[in-house]
Amino acid sequence: MSLRDIVKDGDPILRRISRKVDRFDDKLGKLLDDMRETMKHADGVGLAGPQVGIARRLAVVEVGETYIELVNPVIVERSGSQVGQEACLSVPNKACMVERPMNITVRYFDRYGKEHTGKYSGFTARACCHEIDHLDGHLFYDYEYKGGYRQAEKK
Repeated sequence: MSLRDIVKDGDPILRRISRKVDRFDDKLGKLLDDMRETMKHADGVGLAGPQVGIARRLAVVEVGETYIELVNPVIVERSGSQVGQEACLSVPNKACMVERPMNITVRYFDRYGKEHTGKYSGFTARACCHEIDHLDGHLFYDYEYKGGYRQAEKK
């Protein structure tokens, strides 16, 4: 496993829509392993492909004992609401309040190409939404919450 450089805000890759992963091979497995190691080394709870310079639809999330590798993830259901502070490894020295669903259901593939459906709530749901937003070129501050309305719409 290797540490990867984390792309910082201003790099155009962070605003691109990522392409689907279509090859489930050892190279994908190594990339996911590198992303997890990089995320942990940087003290994060999630990391998406674009954050390491890879415009592919993949992310890793680790909250407590829950570790998820999300390949080609799609949120298929959302419910409830939570407002909480978010920050990002690609956007140093910035944090803001963001509204997210309290519960989500995500359909995704693992590193071997097997399809899964996961139900997540609370902080794990927040982290998954944050990382999936990266795959669509959105950053957390695009959704800054200002007491009942969003300051900025999706870009």
